Amino acid sequence: QQFEHFKQSLRADCFSDAEISNFFSKSDNSRYSMVKRLISSGKLIHLRRGLYCLGDNLRRDSLNLYAVANMVYGPSYVSFESALSYHAWIPETVRVVTSACVKRSKIFSTPLGVFEFLRVNACIFLCGVERVVLARDVFFVASPWRVIVDYMYVHKKTWKGVKPLINSLRIEEENLQKLTRKELDEVESGFGNRRVSIFTKRIAKDLGL
Repeated sequence: QQFEHFKQSLRADCFSDAEISNFFSKSDNSRYSMVKRLISSGKLIHLRRGLYCLGDNLRRDSLNLYAVANMVYGPSYVSFESALSYHAWIPETVRVVTSACVKRSKIFSTPLGVFEFLRVNACIFLCGVERVVLARDVFFVASPWRVIVDYMYVHKKTWKGVKPLINSLRIEEENLQKLTRKELDEVESGFGNRRVSIFTKRIAKDLGL
């Protein structure tokens, strides 16, 4: 009965230790024992230290793995192949959820799947990143231009035009044509990196922006 009330109090089906502590007024040891029992019974799934989700049969919605990724390791936002898939810019489904982060790069293998985080050293971390609200879920995801710049920066590419985007990332040229110079300038200024600046200026020239 008490667990049912706790479930109803949750904003989302993925939650932290803090939400458990705020609801259950027990000692740390009692709470730890209770959480262990809930995990053993399948009511909770342990994702990483301090982070859980409701068991498969108890969730109110299907889990949004992008929202989960933001909670697994932060500050972070969905980027790279996962963001290209989110924007429908690449044809295939991505098996690993890929994100950009402030802290050191890290990979988490969880019961929900693999989450990879790659460090991006931008002067304005959330420049070109949008906040998405879907039902109970909230997450941050890179805009297409930010994805491309993140990818080039992290993988140390020396791209100088649109051809590598089409050949290496399999991005359709018609998608690139949808982008604006304003979006490109925003990401370039927010990144503050010479290699990024050279790349974005050449992209702008190729696209006639």
